[in-house]
Amino acid sequence: MDPELEAFIPLLPSFDLTDPVAYRKTYTELAAARPEPDTTGLEIEDRMVPADPDVPVRIYRPDQARGAVVWLHGGGWVVGDLDTERHWAAPIARLSGAVVISVDYRLAPEHRFPAALDDVHAVLTWAHRHAAELGVDPDRIAVGGHSAGGALAAAVALRARDEQGPPIRFQLLNEATLDDRQRTWSARNFTDTPWNTRAVRVAAMEHYLGSQPATPYAAPARADDLTGLPPAYVATAEFDPNRDEGIEYALRLLEAGVPVELHQWPGTFHGSLAIQSAEVSQRQLAEIGGALRRALTG
Repeated sequence: MDPELEAFIPLLPSFDLTDPVAYRKTYTELAAARPEPDTTGLEIEDRMVPADPDVPVRIYRPDQARGAVVWLHGGGWVVGDLDTERHWAAPIARLSGAVVISVDYRLAPEHRFPAALDDVHAVLTWAHRHAAELGVDPDRIAVGGHSAGGALAAAVALRARDEQGPPIRFQLLNEATLDDRQRTWSARNFTDTPWNTRAVRVAAMEHYLGSQPATPYAAPARADDLTGLPPAYVATAEFDPNRDEGIEYALRLLEAGVPVELHQWPGTFHGSLAIQSAEVSQRQLAEIGGALRRALTG
């Protein structure tokens, strides 16, 4: 474990995803206790994207942006909102130089799959139609997210390919939850790692799917065909149950002819990027911003 991150582990709250209400309270309190992100040079606006129902978004607009990223928060499809995600969205906008559209998609178990994916697809479609208003090139729109948000980014890329649009320039999958089957070495052996335990993974998928069977749009690792997908940046954490499914997905994308950058971060755990005082977290955040900058401005 990275020494800077290890020092924080005794301070981390435990999460019980079997109780979504309590989990949301703890998650919100944890986010509220963090220092406010630097928003220098950003114009920030809350909007409602017309859909059924309308989807709240928060737009972070840096000067002279050429591209945009539809950004999707983590939280096991159960927690997270525009306020808790500001600690990710603001620095990503500053580091990438891209417009970040942070999406407040509907949460499970009140709204099960495919509600969140429908919200994300609606925002992606809206971003293309309103690219001129956003001040960006419609051919330079990416999707990205962390954990469950990474799963949604991968899923909407699959859906956009299958439905012939809207086009996606790039997909950024950070510690994404891509498989429901608990079949990889890391999923079977990292049962009690910080934040992302086996119990959390199982409960999250149960809340998200209910009694529905998993499809590739819910668990993208189940997709048989990954051809024709947008170029990807895939990041995984060493001590994360999600690690191996992320690596496998990246390798399968490569085998399908999709350009991929895969970054495995040693000494890290799921969500450790939230500890932004750690040097490794600062490097991770800079990598995410740089990957988006290269993809959207090159």
